[in-house]
Amino acid sequence: MFQRKKPATIGVIGLGRFGMALAKRLCELGEEVLVIDASEAKVKEMRAYTEFAFVCDNLEKETLEEAGIADCEVVIVCIGEKIDVCILAALNVVSLGVPKVIAKAISDEQGYILEKIGVEVIFPERDMALRLAKKIVATNVVDYISLNSEVEILETKIASSYVGKKVMETNIRQKYGLNIIAIEHGGETITEIDPSYVFAADDLIVVIGKRERIEEFEIAERR
Repeated sequence: MFQRKKPATIGVIGLGRFGMALAKRLCELGEEVLVIDASEAKVKEMRAYTEFAFVCDNLEKETLEEAGIADCEVVIVCIGEKIDVCILAALNVVSLGVPKVIAKAISDEQGYILEKIGVEVIFPERDMALRLAKKIVATNVVDYISLNSEVEILETKIASSYVGKKVMETNIRQKYGLNIIAIEHGGETITEIDPSYVFAADDLIVVIGKRERIEEFEIAERR
C-alpha cells in the first residue's frame, strides 16, 4: 500500500489549514515530513513538497504503522475539530512508541484528555488570539510566545525609562522575577547578557518568566 524509500522524521496527520501550513513550512526548512489525510486533493498538493504523502481512509494503529508513522521522531496530530478522531489517532501514535507526540486541541476538555494519554497539547487558535491581543493592547510588544499555562516569552521595545541605563540598574529580575534572555541591538542579537550593558533607544529585549509577572511588566512599561 505504502512505498517509502527512507523513513521521515516528522509526521503530520491531518491537512486542514493548520496541518497543511505546518507541513509545508517543515518541508521548506529541510525536514523529511510524512503527511496523512483522507483527501486525495490535499495529499496531491503536498506531494510537491514531500514524497511521503499518503491518503488514508482511517487512522487505525495498523494503518499508521504501515504508513511509517512509527519511524518518526515527532508526530503532530492536526485534527482538533474532530475530537474523537483526534484522541483516537493520538492514542494510536503514542502506542506505536513515537518519542514525541503533539496534538492540536480546541477545548480545555480535549486538551486534558490528550495530556492524560501522554500527548503535548497546543491550542493554535487560542494562542494566536492571545498573541494578537497583546500586540493590540501593548503597542511596544514585538512578539510573544506562551510556553505553557504558566510561562511566557515576551519580545518588547525597550522602555524610554531604561535608555542609558545598565541592565543591572533596571532591576527587571528583582522587580518582576523576569530573566532577560536576549537583547537585539543594531541588527545583532546578544544572548550573553552583560549586567553592565547600557540600553540604547532602539533596543529590543526578550524576557522569560511567569505569565502574571510578564503582565505586571507590560503594564508598568505602558505607564
